[in-house]
Amino acid sequence: MFVNDCLNVNEKGHLTIGGCDTVELAEKYGTPLYVLDENTIRDTCRSYVNSFKKYYNGNGMPLYASKTLSCKEMCRIANEENLGLDVVSGGEIYTAVQADFPMEKVHFHGNNKTAEEIRFALDSKVGKFVVDNLYELELLNEIAKEKGVVANISFRIKPGVDAHTHNFIRTGQIDSKFGFALETGEAFEAVKKALTYDNVALKELHCHIGSQIFDIEPFVTAAEIMLDFMGKIKDELNVVITELNLGGGFGIMYTEDDEPVPYENYMEKVSEAVKAKAQEHNLPVPYIYIEPGRSIVGEAGITLYTVGGKKIIPDVRTYVSVDGGMTDNIRYALYQSAYTVVNASKADKEATEIVTVAGKCCESGDLVQEHTKIAEVEVGDTLAVLSTGAYNYSMASNYNRIPRPAMVMVNNGESRVIIKRESYEDLVRNDL
Repeated sequence: MFVNDCLNVNEKGHLTIGGCDTVELAEKYGTPLYVLDENTIRDTCRSYVNSFKKYYNGNGMPLYASKTLSCKEMCRIANEENLGLDVVSGGEIYTAVQADFPMEKVHFHGNNKTAEEIRFALDSKVGKFVVDNLYELELLNEIAKEKGVVANISFRIKPGVDAHTHNFIRTGQIDSKFGFALETGEAFEAVKKALTYDNVALKELHCHIGSQIFDIEPFVTAAEIMLDFMGKIKDELNVVITELNLGGGFGIMYTEDDEPVPYENYMEKVSEAVKAKAQEHNLPVPYIYIEPGRSIVGEAGITLYTVGGKKIIPDVRTYVSVDGGMTDNIRYALYQSAYTVVNASKADKEATEIVTVAGKCCESGDLVQEHTKIAEVEVGDTLAVLSTGAYNYSMASNYNRIPRPAMVMVNNGESRVIIKRESYEDLVRNDL
């Protein structure tokens, strides 16, 4: 019935997560409320770490893609579970610094890093810059020279792989704002140029083919293409690049229609391709990075709402209004993303009512899900939207001057706040 083992139904008929009654969580902390299960997050982190031991003899490291959920607690968990960190902005770097994350394990991404962000990253001793374009390469070299340091870099490469996902989240094909293209020779010329600079050191190549991918083959193909490119660099420039970052994009279960590939299957198949291609090109097996984000926190999280109204339009639809919406989950408005919705107050009852869950924003497109089947809804019920651990808080806004929700971590029946609910005072803090 549920997408994750951390979810269950108790004797009251209420949905539980991590042993905590969701109706009681809603009463204690208020709604909307993000809830994460700590054990699920840590178990997934460990599965990735263990898969590196199994398939790469420990010669690699998963990097938590913090854009999915950047907060101090997630940085602390990633560090405790021996993951590195993938960041995409000065704000995510600052969060990592504040959480005392070891900055040498941080990779800094982004297609338009500002000079201020680059300086901050250098001052923070970020481990690696994932360079996206020639302008950034020149700017980074210049700023590193000013500071008298050498910045370790990776190049983001577009391997030209179609990941069969939503057009907005496909990032490996030639028509993408990210990275250097292989087909045009752009990537090879960038490598040659980097080798002439004194204040950058090319250590790694990187690719990322998209998000929410359920097929293994695109990942295998991308790995093979990247090893072929590393072979070309060795043969033509006499330079051996010893690190390879294969990105993330592993799909999770949002609804029963989703069929994610077990992450270990992905690791096994890709490792076989990496080793075979390394042997073919007479290269050492590179140190491998991957960047799981959604797969670490997505299914571990839910969002709780309180039903405030019910509007039945005969022969059209039934609207169920909740106290959140596009301000805490914009993904339906952006992508028409499918989610599983559960009446947490009646989780033991059969789902018999088809409803459209509507948010409270003054916007007709503010919907959480349309035509979804749940147990009969009454005003005051607690609704749970499943698999909202990734991107929901990260993409939250204050549209309509609505404060962002709190986030609670649960662990074996205990709960604690890891992000406080915003207040009205927070909304006007920067107003003059």
